[in-house]
Amino acid sequence: MLLQTVRPNIVQAIRAYRVEDLMQAAQDAGQHFLYANLTEAQSKQDVLEGIAQAFLFPAHFGKNLDALHDCMTDLVHKSGAQPGFVVVLEQLPDNSKFDREAREQLLDVFREAADYWADRKVQFRCFYSFQ
Repeated sequence: MLLQTVRPNIVQAIRAYRVEDLMQAAQDAGQHFLYANLTEAQSKQDVLEGIAQAFLFPAHFGKNLDALHDCMTDLVHKSGAQPGFVVVLEQLPDNSKFDREAREQLLDVFREAADYWADRKVQFRCFYSFQ
């Protein structure tokens, strides 16, 4: 199984993994598969809106990093026991409106989510790629 080769509770570049294989691995493991294709995104706001739409966040989502953190952790935790997560953020922007610092801030939210779920003994793997 693909997920056995990737340590749990990690945020890493997608590298040689294919989205379809990750989706199948999540399905086989009975875990949530969250996928956002951010090819059209150019700014931090675009990225947050793209993630919110793809992950079906509630309408009251604040479209900021704190709200993203809340949606990826506390909001989901309150909905009941979770089987695990495979998250794919495909084609994050790489431009002046979404520079390295903005990308790291975004990925830090997912790293914090990975730690949050690790504390609860729930696997959380996040994969990302850049445009």
